[in-house]
Amino acid sequence: MIPISKPQIDRREIEAVESVLKSGRLAQGPRVAEFEGRFADYVGARYGVACGNGTQALMLALLAHGVGPGDEVITTPFTFVATASAVMMCGARPVFVDVEEETGNLDPAQIAGALNKPRLDCSKVAILPAHLYGHPVRMAQIAQAVFDGVSSVPMIWDACQAHGALNPDNTGMGAWHTSCFSFYATKNLTCGEGGMVTTNDGIDTTGIADRLRSLRNHGQGARYHYTELGYNFRMTEMQAAIGLVQLEKLPEMQASRQQNATYLTENLEGVITPVVRSGCVHAWHQYTVRVPGGREKRDGLQVHLTEQGIGTGVYYPLPLHLQPAFTHLGYKIGDFPIAEKLSGEVLSLPVHPGLSSEDLERIVEGVNGWQR
Repeated sequence: MIPISKPQIDRREIEAVESVLKSGRLAQGPRVAEFEGRFADYVGARYGVACGNGTQALMLALLAHGVGPGDEVITTPFTFVATASAVMMCGARPVFVDVEEETGNLDPAQIAGALNKPRLDCSKVAILPAHLYGHPVRMAQIAQAVFDGVSSVPMIWDACQAHGALNPDNTGMGAWHTSCFSFYATKNLTCGEGGMVTTNDGIDTTGIADRLRSLRNHGQGARYHYTELGYNFRMTEMQAAIGLVQLEKLPEMQASRQQNATYLTENLEGVITPVVRSGCVHAWHQYTVRVPGGREKRDGLQVHLTEQGIGTGVYYPLPLHLQPAFTHLGYKIGDFPIAEKLSGEVLSLPVHPGLSSEDLERIVEGVNGWQR
């Protein structure tokens, strides 16, 4: 079976973890600090604050920006559940808006309506777009839509799938405001589990890095002095040691993903291949095609590829506004037609660096040989 994902782990990660275990310093320490600085540099941010996973990163970012009960956070319904569940875990309410059909990312044209609707009991509005599959959101357009409306809106970017992606201005995913990353096992850079919030100085981020550090460590300021209620969201030294090795390997792994994605796009037939907007660099966390004909056709291709020994994934089969955990928000079928359409068409194919040329040929033959 060709797996849909395959972590690229070798002796270097093993030796790095062994070194930590022999050192006796296992909790957050010098390797975490080094990883924070080097990763922040890589994504174009001034500060990095590591934590236990991507969901914690999203929660910390929201809390550090003062998002809490009674607030609303504009976000996408077509994403992993953590994007919206982190909002709810902070006591705030997700406000979904529809996505672009071309990329599946939050549609900037939909934001003004969400910002301008009456808010009787809401003290704060924030915005949380996700760079779906590793393709950059239209960050400049979203920022313009937000700041032309309400200048104080916190902007937090879910970049959990976007390590190595670049905007049209050649900036990384950490260069704007506050961004959140995941280092889950299948991510382009893995620590097994892990997360990071990156942020920069500016009118909307002043003091955010210090607040993030406090919140992830029980609200501690000076040692054993607690200024607010916080959490145990720390990263271990073992995670950071793996992350440092992975960061060294990331450019080569990203180049491999790019080559694999190019081969697939040039050779696949009968499906809608991913679009990369002009000037953007796609991280290719997922290579996601769309299958014309909807859910039944998509599911048929998935079954066919499984029979051919090719792993696939559907990310995501049901938009968040239709998930049972979010029914209390009052959304219904038809509210976000593009997200609903994409959920019935998308199918992710292997694109990871572990693919051989023979694997790529098999994937192409499997898709092109499907009897529609």
